Amino acid sequence: MSGLVLKLAPRERVLINGAVIENGDKRSRLAVMTPNANILRLRDAIHPEEVNTPVRRVCYIAQLVLSGDADPKDARHQMLRGIEQLSQALTDHDSRTQLGAATAALLADQFYPALKALRALLPREARLLAAARV
Repeated sequence: MSGLVLKLAPRERVLINGAVIENGDKRSRLAVMTPNANILRLRDAIHPEEVNTPVRRVCYIAQLVLSGDADPKDARHQMLRGIEQLSQALTDHDSRTQLGAATAALLADQFYPALKALRALLPREARLLAAARV
Protein backbone atom coordinates (compact mmCIF):
# COMPACT_ATOMS: atom_id res chain seq x y z
CA MET A 1 0.00 0.00 0.00
CA SER A 2 1.38 3.41 -0.88
CA GLY A 3 0.44 6.79 0.52
CA LEU A 4 0.27 8.03 4.07
CA VAL A 5 -1.29 5.76 6.69
CA LEU A 6 -2.89 7.50 9.66
CA LYS A 7 -3.49 5.47 12.79
CA LEU A 8 -6.26 7.16 14.75
CA ALA A 9 -7.31 6.67 18.34
CA PRO A 10 -11.02 6.61 19.22
CA ARG A 11 -12.58 10.08 18.76
CA GLU A 12 -9.27 11.50 17.50
CA ARG A 13 -9.61 14.41 15.10
CA VAL A 14 -7.47 15.14 12.09
CA LEU A 15 -7.52 18.01 9.61
CA ILE A 16 -7.24 16.87 5.99
CA ASN A 17 -7.17 19.55 3.29
CA GLY A 18 -9.10 21.93 5.54
CA ALA A 19 -11.78 19.43 6.62
CA VAL A 20 -11.92 18.23 10.24
CA ILE A 21 -12.50 14.48 10.39
CA GLU A 22 -13.29 12.67 13.65
CA ASN A 23 -12.67 8.96 14.13
CA GLY A 24 -15.40 6.74 15.55
CA ASP A 25 -15.39 4.75 18.78
CA LYS A 26 -12.67 2.29 17.73
CA ARG A 27 -9.05 2.64 16.67
CA SER A 28 -8.70 2.80 12.94
CA ARG A 29 -6.30 3.25 10.08
CA LEU A 30 -6.85 5.55 7.13
CA ALA A 31 -4.82 5.44 3.95
CA VAL A 32 -4.48 8.87 2.36
CA MET A 33 -3.78 8.18 -1.29
CA THR A 34 -3.73 11.77 -2.58
CA PRO A 35 -0.15 13.00 -2.88
CA ASN A 36 0.66 16.27 -1.11
CA ALA A 37 -2.56 16.28 0.92
CA ASN A 38 -2.40 18.74 3.82
CA ILE A 39 -2.82 16.76 7.05
CA LEU A 40 -2.58 17.84 10.69
CA ARG A 41 -3.49 15.87 13.81
CA LEU A 42 -5.48 18.27 15.97
CA ARG A 43 -3.95 16.84 19.15
CA ASP A 44 -0.57 18.07 17.86
CA ALA A 45 -1.82 21.50 16.82
CA ILE A 46 -0.49 24.64 18.47
CA HIS A 47 -3.37 26.95 19.38
CA PRO A 48 -3.10 30.71 18.74
CA GLU A 49 -2.78 31.56 22.45
CA GLU A 50 0.19 29.16 22.69
CA VAL A 51 2.21 30.97 20.00
CA ASN A 52 4.52 32.68 22.49
CA THR A 53 8.04 31.56 21.52
CA PRO A 54 10.15 31.79 18.34
CA VAL A 55 9.92 28.09 17.44
CA ARG A 56 6.18 28.00 18.12
CA ARG A 57 5.69 31.02 15.82
CA VAL A 58 7.39 29.27 12.91
CA CYS A 59 5.48 26.03 13.60
CA TYR A 60 2.21 27.94 13.69
CA ILE A 61 2.84 29.41 10.24
CA ALA A 62 3.27 25.87 8.88
CA GLN A 63 0.01 24.86 10.55
CA LEU A 64 -1.79 27.75 8.88
CA VAL A 65 -0.68 26.44 5.49
CA LEU A 66 -1.75 22.89 6.35
CA SER A 67 -5.18 24.14 7.44
CA GLY A 68 -5.57 26.21 4.27
CA ASP A 69 -5.51 29.51 6.18
CA ALA A 70 -2.25 30.87 4.74
CA ASP A 71 -0.77 31.24 1.28
CA PRO A 72 2.08 28.72 0.90
CA LYS A 73 4.34 31.15 -0.96
CA ASP A 74 4.05 33.87 1.70
CA ALA A 75 4.31 31.33 4.51
CA ARG A 76 7.44 29.74 3.03
CA HIS A 77 9.13 33.14 2.95
CA GLN A 78 8.13 33.89 6.57
CA MET A 79 9.22 30.45 7.74
CA LEU A 80 12.60 30.63 6.00
CA ARG A 81 13.20 34.02 7.62
CA GLY A 82 12.18 32.55 11.01
CA ILE A 83 14.47 29.54 10.55
CA GLU A 84 17.35 31.87 9.72
CA GLN A 85 16.73 33.75 12.97
CA LEU A 86 16.48 30.49 14.93
CA SER A 87 19.77 29.29 13.45
CA GLN A 88 21.49 32.25 15.08
CA ALA A 89 20.30 31.15 18.54
CA LEU A 90 20.22 27.36 18.20
CA THR A 91 23.79 26.55 17.24
CA ASP A 92 24.19 22.96 18.50
CA HIS A 93 24.52 20.10 16.02
CA ASP A 94 21.09 18.54 16.66
CA SER A 95 19.30 21.88 16.28
CA ARG A 96 21.21 22.63 13.08
CA THR A 97 20.19 19.24 11.72
CA GLN A 98 16.50 19.90 12.43
CA LEU A 99 16.68 23.42 11.00
CA GLY A 100 18.39 22.06 7.88
CA ALA A 101 15.69 19.41 7.47
CA ALA A 102 12.97 22.06 7.86
CA THR A 103 14.65 24.30 5.30
CA ALA A 104 15.01 21.46 2.79
CA ALA A 105 11.36 20.51 3.24
CA LEU A 106 10.23 24.10 2.72
CA LEU A 107 12.29 24.46 -0.43
CA ALA A 108 10.46 21.38 -1.72
CA ASP A 109 7.07 22.86 -0.65
CA GLN A 110 6.64 20.10 1.94
CA PHE A 111 5.09 21.88 4.92
CA TYR A 112 4.29 18.86 7.08
CA PRO A 113 7.87 17.53 7.14
CA ALA A 114 9.04 21.08 7.87
CA LEU A 115 6.60 21.29 10.77
CA LYS A 116 7.73 17.90 12.05
CA ALA A 117 11.40 18.95 12.02
CA LEU A 118 10.62 22.23 13.78
CA ARG A 119 8.45 20.56 16.43
CA ALA A 120 11.49 18.49 17.42
CA LEU A 121 13.06 21.79 18.58
CA LEU A 122 10.26 22.63 21.04
CA PRO A 123 11.73 20.72 24.05
CA ARG A 124 15.17 22.27 23.48
CA GLU A 125 13.65 25.74 23.22
CA ALA A 126 11.70 25.18 26.44
CA ARG A 127 14.89 24.18 28.27
CA LEU A 128 16.78 27.22 26.98
CA LEU A 129 13.99 29.60 27.93
CA ALA A 130 13.68 28.04 31.39
CA ALA A 131 17.44 28.38 31.95
CA ALA A 132 17.31 32.02 30.85
CA ARG A 133 14.62 32.81 33.44
CA VAL A 134 16.80 31.55 36.31
